[in-house]
Amino acid sequence: MGTNQHAFKVVADGSITTPKGYKAGGLHCGLKKTDRHDLGAIVSEVPAVAAGVYTLNAFQAAPIRVTRDSIESDGLLSAVIVNSGNANAVTGKQGEADAYEMRSLFAEKIGVPAAHVAVASTGVIGELLKMDKVRDGISRLPEKLDASEAGADGFCQAILTTDLVKKSVCVAVEVKGQTVHIAGASKGSGMIHPNMATMLGFMTTDANIGADALQQLLRRATDLTFNMITVDGDTSTNDMLVAMANGLAGNEQLSPAHPDWAAFEAAFVYVCEVLAKAIARDGEGATKLVEVQIRGAESDEAARAIAKTVIGSSLVKSAMFGADANWGRIIAAVGRSGQQVNVDTVDVRIGDIVTLEQSRPVAFDEEAALAYLKGDTVVVIVDLHMGGSSATAWGCDLTYDYVRINAAYRT
Repeated sequence: MGTNQHAFKVVADGSITTPKGYKAGGLHCGLKKTDRHDLGAIVSEVPAVAAGVYTLNAFQAAPIRVTRDSIESDGLLSAVIVNSGNANAVTGKQGEADAYEMRSLFAEKIGVPAAHVAVASTGVIGELLKMDKVRDGISRLPEKLDASEAGADGFCQAILTTDLVKKSVCVAVEVKGQTVHIAGASKGSGMIHPNMATMLGFMTTDANIGADALQQLLRRATDLTFNMITVDGDTSTNDMLVAMANGLAGNEQLSPAHPDWAAFEAAFVYVCEVLAKAIARDGEGATKLVEVQIRGAESDEAARAIAKTVIGSSLVKSAMFGADANWGRIIAAVGRSGQQVNVDTVDVRIGDIVTLEQSRPVAFDEEAALAYLKGDTVVVIVDLHMGGSSATAWGCDLTYDYVRINAAYRT
């Protein structure tokens, strides 16, 4: 295990099945045109306390309604089943019936109540699921479930669409002498401008934690991480982040009053941040991760709004792709964020290169800036000098390939 500056350890070879009591797996059932996995599941050997956050898009996909129903029934989940290749969104009553059928069929196969299964889908909007293929896949899925890395890998493969890489992370943290694991897996590459979570995200932990504490923590972590990324400014119909905590670590129950809460919270947020940044880096057609830090804002809300405005600017993203230190686009985005800004006190830095100081241009080495912007990670720092609040947002550059990928998404 590698370490970092916080009171937790990153498990280098960890996965969503590293926390005690979890299995996962995936297979190809025929929803995708290729032979890539397109149906997967995570299963806990005991019912787990569950929490979820969902897209605020008005056209919420059918699986979101089913998952809400499951979690709100008694706050517990034993499993989540996910398909890729079809979003089951804007599919009317039939789409909702299909999502409920996925839930009941898988629940029956693994021997748990239907209300203890969450459902998620991702892919093309407006097409009905090929339920004959889904039914066949569900009948075969239990035999693919495994607590090994192979099972976790199968699940991670099953949730991908235009993603180029799997996104997974696991950490360990001590709670009163007991080792607790927190892990996560996610997918997302395009249609990423979350207003709740990522495209799809799943977290597993063996921690003993109360339902209210887990829900509040998930919302806070989401606001700090998944809600601070953007790829293209589009919020999906299917965005969902679900966390399961089965308590098998045997720790004293966690709550904000617990002496080890701060360490657990830091570990939980870290998992979300790693996944969020991985999504931003894997943006469709992207060549680099872009990080925008806003400092000296009047409030956390203002800092977040400004950071997301800058990171979401098509002109800023294009400049990043072209390795152009065009700070004018950055300052213009700050100015149109809708937040109060003192136009006489703003500093802008690209990496270590100061381009604006107290709202006045600073001569800088263009060649050095070009070399820095050609790297695979770019950090932009904006200091407003107005207060003590700050925020960080993540995104990527806007490339020719983004248009190519999305121009032919259905074909």
